[in-house]
Amino acid sequence: MDAGQLLDGRRVIVVGGGGAGNGRGISRGVAAAGARVAVIDISPERAAESVAEITGSGGKALALVGDVRDPAAADRLTAQAVDWLGGLDSLVTVVGGYSLFARWTPLAEVTDDDWNLIIDLNLTYVFRFTRAALRVFLEQGDGGSIVAIGSISGNVASPYGAAYGAAKAALVNLARSVSVEYGGQGIRMNVVSCGVIATEAQRLNYPGGGGLAERVPAGRPGDPAEIAAAVVFLASPYASYISGQNLTADGSLTSRFPLPLPGVAPSIAG
Repeated sequence: MDAGQLLDGRRVIVVGGGGAGNGRGISRGVAAAGARVAVIDISPERAAESVAEITGSGGKALALVGDVRDPAAADRLTAQAVDWLGGLDSLVTVVGGYSLFARWTPLAEVTDDDWNLIIDLNLTYVFRFTRAALRVFLEQGDGGSIVAIGSISGNVASPYGAAYGAAKAALVNLARSVSVEYGGQGIRMNVVSCGVIATEAQRLNYPGGGGLAERVPAGRPGDPAEIAAAVVFLASPYASYISGQNLTADGSLTSRFPLPLPGVAPSIAG
């Protein structure tokens, strides 16, 4: 098998695949590996830009628009994607985050609205899309793969971001449950937990870098293309016996956790 075409002929949905950073990097990565890609994003412009990059490089992609907070979005968008793709082999969920949606806040001060929003954006929608994909996989009868983008905040403490950490930790357990319940039908689910990645969200959180690169044993932040490579591998036949796992892509950063976090006392984080 050509390592450059690990997903040759595969049909893939990338939820959040238009977003700057990991989303677009993953969309490009799976397309470059030979897959047809349905790119789902809340922004029509971002989805269209991502698709244009893929098709401009000779790939095949479709832009779909929807808000993952809508309880009906997962079933609707999955059905539209499957209709265009002609089936489904892999689902990748990328949407998530914290600081773009809520303030870094001690847990005693977190509002119900902020908690529910962060859980929705990092966990609940993944459940809904996973459920939709599982139904397609089971009907097809030939297995499938799900990869969820997580965070090291789900592996270690997430001070002033407890909702985010709780949601990302839950993704790992969701993957384990899927792997146990559906492994016998050839269905796999894994998580890629990211550390410091050079994305727009990271730049907004830490203007000027915030000294993070110096704290990463690898000596630099990760690149979205490196996260895409991990996703491609986990979605490919090369990972056919890997399921229910949490692949941490952080340049060994968690060996030095905690990190400094915006507005958080050094005694708590960093």
